[in-house]
Amino acid sequence: MNLLDNPIWNALRTRQSHLALGNDRARRYPAEIGPLSGVPEETPACYEALHALFAGPTDVLALFALHPPEPIPGWTLLRGGALYQMVRNTRVASDPVPANLDLRKLTDDDAPAMVALAEATEPGPFRLRTLELGTFFGIFHDNRLVSMAGKRMHLPDFVEVSGVCTYPEARGRGYARLLMSLVIDEIERGGDTAFLHVLTDNPAIRLYGNLGFQIRQTFHFAALRSADAPQDAPAAHLH
Repeated sequence: MNLLDNPIWNALRTRQSHLALGNDRARRYPAEIGPLSGVPEETPACYEALHALFAGPTDVLALFALHPPEPIPGWTLLRGGALYQMVRNTRVASDPVPANLDLRKLTDDDAPAMVALAEATEPGPFRLRTLELGTFFGIFHDNRLVSMAGKRMHLPDFVEVSGVCTYPEARGRGYARLLMSLVIDEIERGGDTAFLHVLTDNPAIRLYGNLGFQIRQTFHFAALRSADAPQDAPAAHLH
C-alpha cells in the first residue's frame, strides 16, 4: 500500500517503466500520453532533473506531492489544488448493461473523440496517446462518444481508474457508474485493487463512495511550466 504514497513515480519505475522518460531522479510519461511526472523525493536535485524533461516551451508537467509545493526556481505554477486519493475497499455489485445501450471498448480510432470529450469536461490530463495506458470503455449516442472511463497508472497490485467524464447533456443516466464498474471489474479480474484521484471539491466523490472507494490520503496537485517559456506561449492542455 505504501507504493500509493508516490503513485506516479512508482508506476513509472515498475509496471509502466517501458513508458518512462528520465532517470532515477525524475521520470515522466511521454508528452503525447500526458503531463504526469514523478520524483522519488521532493528535493532540489530531483526537481532539477525533472526540469530537464520538458518537451518544449509550451509543455506542462504535473506532480502529485504530499506537501504543498514551495516556489521552485525556474518553474511557473499554472494550476494547483488538493486531490483525494481513494482506494476501493468494498465490493459493490455492478449494474447490468442495458440491452439497447451503445457501449463499446474504445480503440485508437476513437482517440480524437476522447480528447474532445476530455477538453469539454476536464476529468484530468488527457492526450491522443492516453489510451495506451489501459482499457477504456465508452458510450455513444448516434455514433458520438458522450461518456468514457478507463485505466491510467499501473502499480504492483493496484490500477488507477481515470478519464471518467460525460458530456453535460448525457449526465444523470448512470453512465459514469456503469463505465467505472466495467473498468473496476476488469481490474479486479486481473487480481488488482482499483484506486483513483479526484479534486477534493468534486461532487463525484459521492459516486465513488457508493462504488466502494474510501479516501486514503490527500495530495497536492501542481501543473508546472518552465519559467523560460515565452510569456505569451499558450500552455499545453492540462486536461
